[in-house]
Amino acid sequence: MIRRIIGLIAIAWLLGFAWFMAFLPGPLDNRRTDAIVVPTGGAGRIDRGIALMQAGAAKRMLVTGVAPGVRPVDLAIEYRTSPKLFACCIDLGREAVDTRSNAEETRDWVRRHGYKSVRLVTADWHLRRARLELTYALGPDVRVEGDGVAGAPRFLLLLAEYDKYLVRRVALWLGIGG
Repeated sequence: MIRRIIGLIAIAWLLGFAWFMAFLPGPLDNRRTDAIVVPTGGAGRIDRGIALMQAGAAKRMLVTGVAPGVRPVDLAIEYRTSPKLFACCIDLGREAVDTRSNAEETRDWVRRHGYKSVRLVTADWHLRRARLELTYALGPDVRVEGDGVAGAPRFLLLLAEYDKYLVRRVALWLGIGG
């Protein structure tokens, strides 16, 4: 009996992982949101956020998890965009060190500005867990839209991300680790 239960759990896990890999979230359509949030840590994320800001997709953008000492002008130069865009419309968050603290830093920023909708721009393989954390942190009054940036993650990274996503989802469902 226990072997069957373990077997069923293993099959469910394998099917879930296959779905997780096969259906990575893509870019969001041209929908406008109040804000854009971009966690650091992967290629293409900040580029996508800046392009969206230049297209008028949101009022303001937060780049969360920025290393100490990085200045807006440094990012403007690196991403070949106007320092004026950073001065008026892009904030740098320096407190976050992981996915959960990215969500907490974003929550505080969203509350300060009174936003009701956020576009989360992150790697396609990371989007499900990042969105889960952000949706939990913001609560039901703020709509979180996911915008996946295509990546080329290695198999072991996908495997680890899937397991983290499952563990966090179960923890939130059980009401632990909030």
